[in-house]
Amino acid sequence: MQVKVNGKSEDIQSGSVLDLLTLKKIDPQMVAVEVNDKMIEREHLATTTLKEGDLVEFLFYMGGGR
Repeated sequence: MQVKVNGKSEDIQSGSVLDLLTLKKIDPQMVAVEVNDKMIEREHLATTTLKEGDLVEFLFYMGGGR
């Protein structure tokens, strides 16, 4: 199925947000996730199922600065 991840179309197998994070080797503790402009709580990553055409945004935490 097709979803957009951070603005890029990607073909993925159906599954949960956590499945997508695992596929991309992203630690769920290091990222916030939005699906269709809705923030997904970490405890719901495994139960939030992705559907055809969903818009997924990964927001990474970064340290540093002054």
